[in-house]
Amino acid sequence: MRTSDLDYELPAELIAQRPLARRDDSRLLVYERSTGRVEHTRFGDLPTLLPAETLVVVNDTRVLPARLKLSRPGGGEAEVLLLERLEGDQWEALARPSRRLKQGMRLGAVEFLESLGGGRWRIRLTGEPAGEAPLPPYITEPLADPERYQTVYAAETGSAAAPTAGLHFTPELLSRLEIERVRLHVGLDTFRPITAETLGGHELHSERYEVESDAWERIRAAPHVTAIGTTTVRVLESLERGAPLAGRTSLFVTPGFEFARVNALVTNFHLPRSSLLALVMAFAGIEETRRLYALAIEERYRFYSFGDAMLIL
Repeated sequence: MRTSDLDYELPAELIAQRPLARRDDSRLLVYERSTGRVEHTRFGDLPTLLPAETLVVVNDTRVLPARLKLSRPGGGEAEVLLLERLEGDQWEALARPSRRLKQGMRLGAVEFLESLGGGRWRIRLTGEPAGEAPLPPYITEPLADPERYQTVYAAETGSAAAPTAGLHFTPELLSRLEIERVRLHVGLDTFRPITAETLGGHELHSERYEVESDAWERIRAAPHVTAIGTTTVRVLESLERGAPLAGRTSLFVTPGFEFARVNALVTNFHLPRSSLLALVMAFAGIEETRRLYALAIEERYRFYSFGDAMLIL
């Protein structure tokens, strides 16, 4: 599949710059794969739209306060985005302006240890992360409440970005569903567009995940599983293929993939040329996804992290 097949045109005004006042007031586009039926509703209606026997699986990672703003000697700013703790006080991070940073340089609590290429660095951080919410670059407005870039069920801190499909849930909505948890700490590839000409030429960076044994037994036994977000899909499909309960996954889900555990998917509307959009196309179909995105644009849905959502049955 050519990477250009993941392109589409989006009016800039449809990129959501802020979350809605109430999380579950987001719109929800419902697509039924077996019939082609499309319905427009709101996220708070989700319990009435899912099969009664479904088990809803969420990713309960918590986002790091990972964006660190620093000052360079002699003036000028630098910015470090923490991606993943490597060991102890060492982290993998994105840094800019990378060309002006040197091995051994220390800026505030950050010491630059080794350039990893592509703007990535191995750094040493004194103390725990104490930066800002790492909002994506397409969000240009400041976030009034950093907790709005966290899911209400977020538990263990470790992600460089939110699993955004989960941002629509409220505690009240969760109480109406059968819920199970997995954890995948979202890393570099959330920020990295596919630049290879074909999807086969793209290497997905691995991300850490973990699942409790009793949670996995419950998920395996469930007659129907609804995954909340693409990160949850990658964990479940990795485990179903024999991966251990804790480790790293580099599973790259593209059209032609055979889903072995996920029966339904809740997901936001994703960027062009992203591995996330490739996964949605694998689940819903290439032409079907193009049609749904075109319809969402026509109907003025809100896109990306703080945008609306889609339920694929």
